[in-house]
Amino acid sequence: MQALQSPTLHPSPLGSIRKNSSHLLTRRRLSINAASSQPTVSAPKREKDPKKRVVITGTGLVSVFGNDVDEYYNRLLEGESGIGPIDRFDASKFPTRFAGQIRGFCSEGYIDGKNDRRLDDCIRYCIVAGKKALEDADLGGDKLSKIDKERAGVLVGTGMGGLTAFSNGVESLIEKGHRKITPFFIPYAITNMASALLAIDIGFMGPNYSISTACATSNYCFYAAANHIRQGEADLMIAGGTEAAIIPIGLGGFVACRALSQRNDDPKTASRPWDKGRDGFVMGEGAGVLIMESLEHAMKRGAPIIAEYLGGAVNCDAYHMTDPRADGLGVSSCIESSLEDAGVSPEEVNYINAHATSTLAGDLAEINAIKKVFKNTSEIKINATKSMIGHCLGAAGGLEAIATVKAITTGWLHPSINQFNPEPSVEFNTVASKKQQHEVNVAISNSFGFGGHNSVVAFSAFRP
Repeated sequence: MQALQSPTLHPSPLGSIRKNSSHLLTRRRLSINAASSQPTVSAPKREKDPKKRVVITGTGLVSVFGNDVDEYYNRLLEGESGIGPIDRFDASKFPTRFAGQIRGFCSEGYIDGKNDRRLDDCIRYCIVAGKKALEDADLGGDKLSKIDKERAGVLVGTGMGGLTAFSNGVESLIEKGHRKITPFFIPYAITNMASALLAIDIGFMGPNYSISTACATSNYCFYAAANHIRQGEADLMIAGGTEAAIIPIGLGGFVACRALSQRNDDPKTASRPWDKGRDGFVMGEGAGVLIMESLEHAMKRGAPIIAEYLGGAVNCDAYHMTDPRADGLGVSSCIESSLEDAGVSPEEVNYINAHATSTLAGDLAEINAIKKVFKNTSEIKINATKSMIGHCLGAAGGLEAIATVKAITTGWLHPSINQFNPEPSVEFNTVASKKQQHEVNVAISNSFGFGGHNSVVAFSAFRP
């Protein structure tokens, strides 16, 4: 989970991310130096150029609560747990036998039958979520012909990729030999194919790739997609994350990491962010994507503007493969950089959708980081979407961004459930057990991943 080492990220095709991260850090250091020599520091300024302002015009998802955004958020508001026993395969010999498993998924009307039978769920979830987001943005069906597809791109990442396709390919090799490996093995296993097949389906010819930064993936994608728009390389981007890792090798791998809760006697209360009784995270799956557009493009086509993306940041702890820094330094630096990019002062933030996975070290490291940045926490409310849907890995940030946007548009925050014995150091209103009404000024959504990857994005209501 998380820390500032230098402006250089891990090797990546995203020159724009490295360039922008370096620029942000330089600006932040200059402002700190200025603050040490001047009695006051000028407030940050938000972007005014409609070509560079990025707005959210559509949302789409596949979740344990179904494929409808309103239904998903309503069930979150009710504090409903989507966690239950795994029945997709025989999990009886595993020490963890439950997850946020999606049941009854239907792609009818979004994927043709032949492809639907072949595709890995990771790709299926992406295509359905992406097309539903386009419908929400008033770009369904023939309306897509009204935009310049050469300036529309797709950036949907995944932490694990087509894990079922990969697992089946290995099984075929071992049991039947290489001649029985399907020709779809490699195409459906690689992480970029979800973005690629969605673009092929809808004809988007702009920037297209995936980012894989474990559980920080979705926010990395939002950040990169917004920068493509800000730099004039695209008018519109479909961005987010997708994941389908609840299969034997996925479950077994996380068991081997000792990362999962083993509360098999009561799965619905197993995900307990910030609770003293937490014993690990709960696996989830799904997809969450946003339609991100320049304000200029959205206004020209009369798009329904839902919210505004203000800015974001990414960095690395450079500390440990799976453990976060206890002091939260990488995370606090990432939050500060995201606010700088957004043109937001810490005092303007009054809602945080936390990463809050329900792990012993991670939950408190994030809280420590938040306290470093926000000196007055009395007005800030934080909640944990994962307490109800589990940890959806590369898709987590996408599903949580949608929850964040819905909090902004509805004025209601969903609860953090399973708050039985809170950690005393969590000195925040965690929206425990019951939804709360709250007018969100500026919201941030945090996501951190194995490898020390940190990502933070900021949203607000759209104000012309």
